[in-house]
Amino acid sequence: MIVIDRIEGDRAILECEGQLIEVDTQLLPKGSQEGSVLDLVLCHDADVILHTENKKRLERLRAQDSGEMEIDI
Repeated sequence: MIVIDRIEGDRAILECEGQLIEVDTQLLPKGSQEGSVLDLVLCHDADVILHTENKKRLERLRAQDSGEMEIDI
């Protein structure tokens, strides 16, 4: 389990199995705060790119939707 121990300016101190790790707050998920529990997901760069592109496509479709489309994923 990875927990955000504290946030100091633009740095976050994470606790993982008794170890403290310092990271840039820009790497944290949106809405993260002290005490948040994080999941670590390791993936191949191509998977990340594909996921990001698909997310952007879905956002564009939803923005164009007048309420008549059924957009499920």
